Amino acid sequence: MNRRAFLRGTAVAGAAAVAGCLERLGFEEESAWDNPPLVEDRPDAVYLPSSKEEMDHYGRASDGEYAVELSYTIPHRFWTVSGDTQRIDVDTDDSMHLMLTVWDEETDTILPVNTDLELRRDDGSVVEQLTPWSMLSQRMGTHYGDNITLPEEGTYTARVRVGPVTTERTGAFEGRFEETSTLEIEFEFERSDIHNLEFNMVDEERRGAREAHELMDPSGHDHGGHDEHGPGHAPTSDGPPVADLPGNRLGTERSADAKITAIRANADRVADDGDYLVVCPRTPYNDVSLPSATLSVTVERDGTTVLEGESLAETIDPAFGHHYGLGLERLESGDELTVAVDRPPQIARHDGYETAFFDFEDVQYTVS
Repeated sequence: MNRRAFLRGTAVAGAAAVAGCLERLGFEEESAWDNPPLVEDRPDAVYLPSSKEEMDHYGRASDGEYAVELSYTIPHRFWTVSGDTQRIDVDTDDSMHLMLTVWDEETDTILPVNTDLELRRDDGSVVEQLTPWSMLSQRMGTHYGDNITLPEEGTYTARVRVGPVTTERTGAFEGRFEETSTLEIEFEFERSDIHNLEFNMVDEERRGAREAHELMDPSGHDHGGHDEHGPGHAPTSDGPPVADLPGNRLGTERSADAKITAIRANADRVADDGDYLVVCPRTPYNDVSLPSATLSVTVERDGTTVLEGESLAETIDPAFGHHYGLGLERLESGDELTVAVDRPPQIARHDGYETAFFDFEDVQYTVS
């Protein structure tokens, strides 16, 4: 089925019956959207939402430093997280949920950047200016997006201002992504493109289950694994497999339903000597990195605290991807590490993630 099943009307059954033929009868749909059912008794964890939808893309642009893809799907309910959490419902006048993916083409690393978006008509007039939310969804992973309203069908140009990267950069990323660029993507807005996207309801007995929809690549299909995006498309936002990360893996613990992996790595990339502590908080099923959090570490050695509450820096690196890192003096066998999430990820969430990744308990690791 498609999203027209959620057409508003005084007679729901009647609206659903005629939705497919409105355009054939010459009517122009102005209010096509509503919120899908919200799962009852949602766990304080990742859960399977009530619906699953397709997406498509308008195009991409690159300047050699940043690559950007502009994608769209049906309007979405979501929750913003900026200290407090606020639910944003779908408005009946929303045209679509418009999404940006920003990445480094050399390494297929998704980049945490500042973004601004301006939409212009083909005559140059500005119809929309916004700063898209940094968002997390089960199908799209991390992206920048918002529900938008366009006045009419036709040709538009998206002017995307990206940069600089807002985190630390190590390895081959050091010294890169420090400037701001403006990229343009022209697209044709037709309501039928959004209305014809596939939209499926999840069986009622599965809604709320402790699982998640698979990531999809920007072509709109289910994702088959890390770095398996098609030619000309953006990569997905799942991190490099933990088993492939360099260094000594200290373990993976679960807190607030996030998987938190700690790795002791060589510090050459950040310092002259010692160790580099890598901490990777990720979603539990799709391995998507959780950005915009605040983490710290305490180290105990033989019952004595040798490091207390030291902040980890949010960082991107070609080998580790997105992570939180800290250069340390050489760790010793038997050292006890306690990692605390002092502030949960400040990122907007779609259905299935809005109740997870908030109430973190400290996690412990032992150096071997």
